[in-house]
Amino acid sequence: MAAPAGYSIATLADFVGHEFASAEAILVDQPRINLFADATGDHQWIHVDVERAKTQSPFGAPIAHGFLTLSLLAADVMGVGVIPADAKAALNYGLGKVRFVAPVTAGSTVRASYKLAKVEDTGKGRLLLTVDATLTAEGSDKPAVIAELLAMVIV
Repeated sequence: MAAPAGYSIATLADFVGHEFASAEAILVDQPRINLFADATGDHQWIHVDVERAKTQSPFGAPIAHGFLTLSLLAADVMGVGVIPADAKAALNYGLGKVRFVAPVTAGSTVRASYKLAKVEDTGKGRLLLTVDATLTAEGSDKPAVIAELLAMVIV
């Protein structure tokens, strides 16, 4: 998804409040969940034991790790154009409030929306962006993740 016309480092402050959305849905399938479990060492049955999750989980299926769903925001926020094209670089700076509101079952597709909430000049050619992010599984009436993302933009 392209950034809005006129969106650049010089005009960032003019776009506080602007909303951006995922261009494409992201599939959260069992292989992705298993890879995340392997990468983090979190092999809790509710994520990786498909048969047990079908019969014993309150969700009737394995669910994605909360941190997996949160991590999907990092690449997506770059892809939707929140970081201006004329920035030299952008770094994850941290998170504000994060809430895992609803589970994402294996096989779900998710989409995110973002709102540029704040732009702060921290000096030395750096801008700190605060971005409100919401990730929702298709068909769900509740978001899966609500988070405040912080990105340090090098100008």
